[in-house]
Amino acid sequence: MLSGFDFVLIGLAAVAAGAVNALAGGGTLITFPMLTAVGVSAVAANVTNTVALCPGYIGGTLAQRKDLQGQGKRLWFVLPAGVIGGLIGGILLLNTGEKLFKDLVPYLILLASGLLAIQDPVRTWLTKRMGENSSKDGNEKWASLPIGLAAIYGGYFGAGLSVIVLAVMGLTLEDTLTRLNALKQLVGFTVNVAAAIFFLFSGQVEWLAALVMAVGALIGGVLGGRLAGRVSPSTLRWMVVTIGVIVAIIYLVRR
Repeated sequence: MLSGFDFVLIGLAAVAAGAVNALAGGGTLITFPMLTAVGVSAVAANVTNTVALCPGYIGGTLAQRKDLQGQGKRLWFVLPAGVIGGLIGGILLLNTGEKLFKDLVPYLILLASGLLAIQDPVRTWLTKRMGENSSKDGNEKWASLPIGLAAIYGGYFGAGLSVIVLAVMGLTLEDTLTRLNALKQLVGFTVNVAAAIFFLFSGQVEWLAALVMAVGALIGGVLGGRLAGRVSPSTLRWMVVTIGVIVAIIYLVRR
């Protein structure tokens, strides 16, 4: 049973995660460890985290909806890949078992931290590769396979998903980085919604904690939006990466 102080800690972590996601990404690396720190099991913490932070993807998707115009054909293979991958990831998570998932947690956090660390280099590489006036590729449907594989990871753990999806799209789709970034946002939203809907019936969601986190994440997102331009996303990103590495080491030591 979580105490009132536990909910305060969870709420503050969600506010921080919402702000971090708005500015740099990687908020899961704050909320997931906090949930486990207050006594929520690893699988339940991951499930609760996915459900609670899901509404935050709506704002990001709506904010970039203009850049999705003209990409209707892609949605016919990108969105199903996201939905199917998210569901498969969710199924794998619930069938992993608490002990095995707990053993995997530090490595998943290290992977997520690494993905967050290379976010800027990936964007720079994609910008150089594509430029801002790329032509469209006729074999884009093949992108559904790597996007689906990335979606499985997203449904299973989620942190760092945006970096994987953007890199995959940069390799398989020819378009501007701005338009691919909007498509990436929609894929992330699709993956998380699919996994979250599946998790609703899992019996693993800590509902009160999820509600507190959802409110906190929305507040944090607003604060993060207001802080944009005042805080360096790169500096914030490296702070989150550092936190992630430290948390992963703690998990490894406690095993």
